[in-house]
Amino acid sequence: MISIALVGDRSPTVRAHTRIPLVLDALRESEGLDLDVYWVPTPAAEDPEALRGFDGIWLVPGSPYRSEAGGVAAARAARVEGIPFLGTCGGFQHAMLEFARDVCGLTTALHTENGSPAGSTGAELIVPLACSLAGHEAAVELTPGSLAERLLGTARTVERYHCSYGLSPAYLDLLTSRGLRFTGHDESGEVRVAELPGHPFYLATLFQPELASEAPHPLIRGFAQAVVRNSAALRR
Repeated sequence: MISIALVGDRSPTVRAHTRIPLVLDALRESEGLDLDVYWVPTPAAEDPEALRGFDGIWLVPGSPYRSEAGGVAAARAARVEGIPFLGTCGGFQHAMLEFARDVCGLTTALHTENGSPAGSTGAELIVPLACSLAGHEAAVELTPGSLAERLLGTARTVERYHCSYGLSPAYLDLLTSRGLRFTGHDESGEVRVAELPGHPFYLATLFQPELASEAPHPLIRGFAQAVVRNSAALRR
């Protein structure tokens, strides 16, 4: 049995949350995968023990999270412990926060949707998009040879969004210098996909593949397959 943690604050009003179980059912049917899936609320994810033993971590949409710290902790656990990781929409945003703070030393990195502690100032890492993408579809150009490009089998894709925040371009050089790769961009050059080379599977997208009309989306299928491969390798 392969276990995946869905880290997020499950709500029937969040479309992604109603879609994800359908996507996972499609994966079980199309790939024959024996998946055991658990929802882990973001406050619970603050405890390192909450995610111990999972074969994969999917940091799902639905921000602002009840606990920013829990979202960041989930991304950290996946990165540090080599657990296959998928972060979509809010998951992308909090994965960027974790990397900036814990790898780049930018301890003041902020998600402006969450605000900052009273009286403090920080580095505004996740900021409002110039144009909100909530409810929109848009093209994404993928870097040749990247994980996303290999999984999709194309250098250009059209994806669905439901977000209004993204990564500030002011910090791209810093994150890139510490090993993060930005492998998907919109037509104006804004970041839409991030990957971490050398990790069993680490993929973060600002768009929401769980909203694709055809399920499972290739990126989600690739994540699930990586979870299975990594789990099998660890059990040898």
